[in-house]
Amino acid sequence: MKFNQLAGVSFAVVLTGLVMTSCEEDTDGRPESKPGNPVATAIMPDSAAGGTVVTLTGTGLGDIRSIVFEKENVPAGFQPTLNTDQALIFRVPDEVVGGVQQVTFTNSEGRSVSVPFRVLAYPTVAEVSNYNFTKGAEITLTGNNLDDVTSVRLTGTSDAATIVSKEKKKLVIKMPANTAVNRATLDIVNGTGLLRTTQELTNLDKAYSIFTDAYGAGFQDGSWGDAGAISTKEFRTGTASVGKTYQKGNWHLIAFANWSASAISYSPEYTYVAGWIKGASADYSLYLTTDASKAGFGGFDEKNKINVKAGVWNYFKFKLSDIDFWSAGKKLSQVGFRIQGPDKQDETFYFDDIVLIK
Repeated sequence: MKFNQLAGVSFAVVLTGLVMTSCEEDTDGRPESKPGNPVATAIMPDSAAGGTVVTLTGTGLGDIRSIVFEKENVPAGFQPTLNTDQALIFRVPDEVVGGVQQVTFTNSEGRSVSVPFRVLAYPTVAEVSNYNFTKGAEITLTGNNLDDVTSVRLTGTSDAATIVSKEKKKLVIKMPANTAVNRATLDIVNGTGLLRTTQELTNLDKAYSIFTDAYGAGFQDGSWGDAGAISTKEFRTGTASVGKTYQKGNWHLIAFANWSASAISYSPEYTYVAGWIKGASADYSLYLTTDASKAGFGGFDEKNKINVKAGVWNYFKFKLSDIDFWSAGKKLSQVGFRIQGPDKQDETFYFDDIVLIK
């Protein structure tokens, strides 16, 4: 009995010792570098964009507790376990403001050092409110680093857009009142540098109109089944679109027909066909078709298929050389959009800014 008691006491002593040892050795993972008088000798690289890993070297850098970028006091995240007396690794925060600024490193005793750093915050554009414009029209660009934009021009020209308003994530511009371009990307300059957008905008004033706010010259409705109807309630640009109800199971199409002498003769200068389609109650595919194609009017060529999402405006833009649209030597007198179905019910789509672009 005494033996058991003695064994129990011995075990408790050993266990207590282990716990005490564990407590003494357990830290938060920081290297055992005491806070000093921080001195910076180099920062590499000395300019970078958000998300980039940067290394500060020097002396007395132990126990750094905060890193703050000067403009708008943006803090940077870092792992204390990577902090030593001679080096500190951190990441430039994604939300940092662009331009040359001080980055301040402060340790647990409040001592700090600041170094100059150039944040590369090039403008980015993820979305545009419209791919088409007329003179003086406003376009909204959504992206990042747009609050310090200084100029917007049509690529390859001196034609400048007017900056209406600017925020970090949004830029509103007014397109030039006079420009000779048929289509162009945008050159956007901010405090870091130049962005050339991947989005290309079309000048509707220079495009050949099949339908914009009304039928183009010589065009009229030539639809199968229910005729197209002008709508002033639904439109993507301007004041009107044309709606078409596709009857259940009839595989009909909307047609823009030009039976006059002004039907368009083939020209290799035309490069694209583009437009907007507002979807119906479910996702569908429409097939672009013309009477100047090799297959003839009313076909279902997979190259000409447009996937139309339900309930929203969908933009399409085809390079004519990539689809069956216009055979050399033929006149273009009918342009249509055909559906396979619909199977469940009648469906209505709206069409706007159907144009040919040089």
